[in-house]
Amino acid sequence: MAKSRRLAKLLAYLRPHWREATFGIIALLIVNGLGVSIPLLIRSAVDRLSVEFSFNQVRNLVIQIILFSSAMWLIRMASRVWLFGVGRQVEFDLKQRIFEHLLKLEPSYFATNTAGDLISRATSDVDNIRRLLGFAVLSLANTLFAYVLTLPVMLMLSVDLTLASLAVYPFMFLLVHLFSERLRTEQFAVQERLSDISELIQEDVSGIALIKIYSQEENERHAFASKNQQLLQANLKLAKSRNTLFPLIGGLATVSSFIIIWLGATRIANGSLAIGDFVALLLYVERLVFPTALLGFTITAYQRGEVSIDRIEAILTVTPTIKDKRDAIHLPPEQVKGELTARNLSYTYPGSTTPALQDVNFTIAPGETVAIVGAIGSGKSTLANAVPRLLDIEARQLFLDGVDITKIALADLRSAIAYVPQDSFLFSTTIKNNIRYGDPISEQQEVEYAAKMAQVHPEIINFPQQYETIVGERGITLSGGQRQRTALARAMLVNAQVLILDDTLSSVDNQTATAILKNLSGGTRRKTVVFITHQLSAAATADRIFVMDKGKIVQIGTQIELLQQSGLYRTLWSQHQVEELLH
Repeated sequence: MAKSRRLAKLLAYLRPHWREATFGIIALLIVNGLGVSIPLLIRSAVDRLSVEFSFNQVRNLVIQIILFSSAMWLIRMASRVWLFGVGRQVEFDLKQRIFEHLLKLEPSYFATNTAGDLISRATSDVDNIRRLLGFAVLSLANTLFAYVLTLPVMLMLSVDLTLASLAVYPFMFLLVHLFSERLRTEQFAVQERLSDISELIQEDVSGIALIKIYSQEENERHAFASKNQQLLQANLKLAKSRNTLFPLIGGLATVSSFIIIWLGATRIANGSLAIGDFVALLLYVERLVFPTALLGFTITAYQRGEVSIDRIEAILTVTPTIKDKRDAIHLPPEQVKGELTARNLSYTYPGSTTPALQDVNFTIAPGETVAIVGAIGSGKSTLANAVPRLLDIEARQLFLDGVDITKIALADLRSAIAYVPQDSFLFSTTIKNNIRYGDPISEQQEVEYAAKMAQVHPEIINFPQQYETIVGERGITLSGGQRQRTALARAMLVNAQVLILDDTLSSVDNQTATAILKNLSGGTRRKTVVFITHQLSAAATADRIFVMDKGKIVQIGTQIELLQQSGLYRTLWSQHQVEELLH
């Protein structure tokens, strides 16, 4: 069942390129047809020359063989171009499909599937499928045509000699069958170990600064050596199986030639077999040796491709849980006012039994600035992720301008919300391109205005290359505060009415954080700002403060109102005051 499913997938990969594949296979059929003709030409010439030698006959035979061989070479090259081209086209299609599919999946998928493994599948496994649909298809088609066209002619020349030469083939196919599952399992192990190494390299390159800070180079070296040794052992085990199977296949194929020579010589001696027929049979058997011996390499390509199909389909068959409904509502950005409402909002992470959010209720007015404070693990970031539907929340719990966010088209919802998460991720490009990532055609003055609003412009113009400064991978050349404010400038550049900041100002001093919040809450068209923070002095400037504890909002009010109440906020404020005195 699994094999038929994989075959169906292969045919699906090939379907868009069926014309090129058909041309390539027809070309192989013509090549093999010409290949069958050459021994017949030689047979006729040998029979004639055995009666009367003629130089002209030899010359004509040589010219015919050269012409046939040249035609075969040209057509074979065309078949390789077509079939290998199909493999390359399928490789392109699969990489494109995988990348586009990954873009549709929610962040939780990438929390359980590492970047290294996904990269390995999108490169190494796709490459295996390319080989399968290029080399393996060419080899299988060539072998099939060689047998289908050659065997009838051999049987016509001598039935018993042909059958005797093929007596070893059942043993050959039995060997292939016995080794098939073993090779597939060992190939799967090799690709899994290769994925492990890719994953380790990706993690270590990303965390190289941390490795050096904690002087863990030796431990990482040992970890890599261990995984590399596992890959070596898996490769050696696979090589052992291949090096046992392939020589056996080649050896059995060669036995056919010995049988023809042994039996054919006896027949020639007693006059029951013409010399020309003997030569033709010998050439035909030799003609079958190469595609038969190549069968071992074809099996390897097939086993690799078979494993890779499973690994790639494991990605492509994942259905995004967060996607547009068929009757999704479109919400033009210019119509968004920015009112956010939660009604008994609850959410529990998959695999957990404790709700991260529990019966959360609030209404945030358009243009209002709300600070969300609370201890670590109180549900603040979960709430921030729920608003742009980065989490799969239930319907009728969260609303934008009175519209259920699960009914709004994702593109429209997320264009109405600018979200700056805790991890201020920057791309390895210029500061300018990072800031205008959400609106790539923004002009320089718009980029600078957003940077000024985020209080990062003065530092950028002090860089030698200013806005053309390359920030390095994940913004490594910038300080934590600079990364956060650059990410904030990126969010402020886009025309979104709702701005969510998830502890975005944690690496910024209180004075700068307060100045940024004043910029956000000012202007003629104020944005709705929801910012999560541990800096209570910055939270104090908000219109209202939501205090969260264990997934619930336990207090709502202004700074003055909350300080007049006994509760969690007053405790947090007292702790904040003590910390300020200690600093």
